[in-house]
Amino acid sequence: MVQLQEVTLDELKHLVSDRAIQGETMLLNMGPQHPSTHGVLRLMLELEGETVINCVPDIGFLHTGIEKNMEAKRYEQAEVMTDRLDYLNTVGNNLAYCLAVEKLVGLDVPPRAQVIRVILAELQRIASHLVWLGTQSLDLAAMSMFLYCFREREVILDILELVSGQRMMTTYIRPGGLWRDVPKEFYAAVEDFLAYFPARIEQYHGLLTKNPLFIDRTKGIGVISAEDAIAWGLTGPTLRGSGVDFDNRVARPYSGYEEYDFEVPTDTAGDVFARYICRMEEFTQSLRIIEQGLEKLKELEGAPVRSNNRKFVPPPRSELGTSMEALIHHFKLWTDGFDAPAEYVYMPVSSPRGELGVYLEGDGGNKPYRVHWRTPSFIHLQALPVLSEGLLVADLVAIIGSIDIVLGDSDR
Repeated sequence: MVQLQEVTLDELKHLVSDRAIQGETMLLNMGPQHPSTHGVLRLMLELEGETVINCVPDIGFLHTGIEKNMEAKRYEQAEVMTDRLDYLNTVGNNLAYCLAVEKLVGLDVPPRAQVIRVILAELQRIASHLVWLGTQSLDLAAMSMFLYCFREREVILDILELVSGQRMMTTYIRPGGLWRDVPKEFYAAVEDFLAYFPARIEQYHGLLTKNPLFIDRTKGIGVISAEDAIAWGLTGPTLRGSGVDFDNRVARPYSGYEEYDFEVPTDTAGDVFARYICRMEEFTQSLRIIEQGLEKLKELEGAPVRSNNRKFVPPPRSELGTSMEALIHHFKLWTDGFDAPAEYVYMPVSSPRGELGVYLEGDGGNKPYRVHWRTPSFIHLQALPVLSEGLLVADLVAIIGSIDIVLGDSDR
C-alpha cells in the first residue's frame, strides 16, 4: 500500500526538488511494507500525478550486522552467516567466502570439489532466476508464472537437500572443498532436471516473451545506457542488458570456469525487457555448464572432495580412532580453528544478481579482522532514481523487479 509521507519537508530539502517544498508535487511512501518492493524497502516518491519526478531509496530495515558478527567468529564458524545474506543465492555466498579464505591462507581445492561447486552454483543461479521470474511476472499480473517457477525451484531445492541435508541454508561448501561428497543419487537427480527443464524454458517464453501485455509493460521502460550503467556500478544481467559484456566467470575465472564452454548473454536495449531476455538466456547457459560439469564429475569418480592440508581441514572421522596426529588436528581445528596471515584479499564472483565480492582481512589470529561484502543489490538500488525518472508508478514496479534485488543482500 502507498502511504502518505510522514516526515517533515525540512528533513527532505536535500533529497527533493523545490517544487515539492512549495507543494507543487506530492511526496508518497512506497513501502516499507509493499509487495512490489520485494522486501522491506521504502521508496520515497516525488510524484506529479502518477509520474515519478524523483525516487529516493531508504534501506536498512532488514539490517542484521552480519559483517560484524562474522568478525566475532572463527573463520569456519563465520561461514554460516553467509547463507543469511542473499537468501536466494546461499551456495554462491558460501562459494565467495570460501574462495576468499582459501586465497588468504593459500589453501588448495581438489578438482572434484571444484566441479561440484560449479554445478551447485549454477543450479542455485537457476533457482534464483526462477524466483525473480515468478515474482516479476506476478508484479505485472501474470499469476500462472509464479506458480510454474516455484514448481521448478522445488526440484533444485530437493537436490540441495540431497547433498547437504538443507534446502536453503546449506553451508555445504567449506574452506578447502566440500563438507562431503555427493551421494550416488545426485547424478540421476541432476540429469532428470537437465532433461525436462529446457521444455519449461520454452513454456515461459511462450507465455511471456511475445505476450503483447508483457511487452507493453517492459519494452522502453527503465532504460539505462551502457555508459550510465558502468558509471553507477551496475553488474550482472542489469549491466549486460545495457550491452556491456562483463561476467566474472569469464573476466576473472574461478573454480575452473575457464574450462567450461558457455556464452555470456547480452542485449543492447537497456530496458526491463532486455534484462528479462538476459536472465532467460542465462537459464540455457547454466544448463550448458551443469551438463559439462556432470561429465567432468563422472571422470573424477572416487577422487577427494576436500584438501588434505590438516592445518586447515579436519581429518576424516575414520582416522580419529587410529591416528593420534589426526585426533590432535581434529581437536585443534574444532576448538581453536586456524590462523590466517595479517593480509587482505578481495574475491569477486558472479552471483545471479551481479558481482558479489568479499573483502577479507586477517590479523594473524583465528578470526577475521575485517569482513566486507560488495553486494549487487546494494549497488543497484542506487540507480533507481535514474531508471524511474519520468515514468509512471506502475512502471516503477516493473523496474524494481527487473534489477532483481534481495534486501538481505543489501541490508547486511
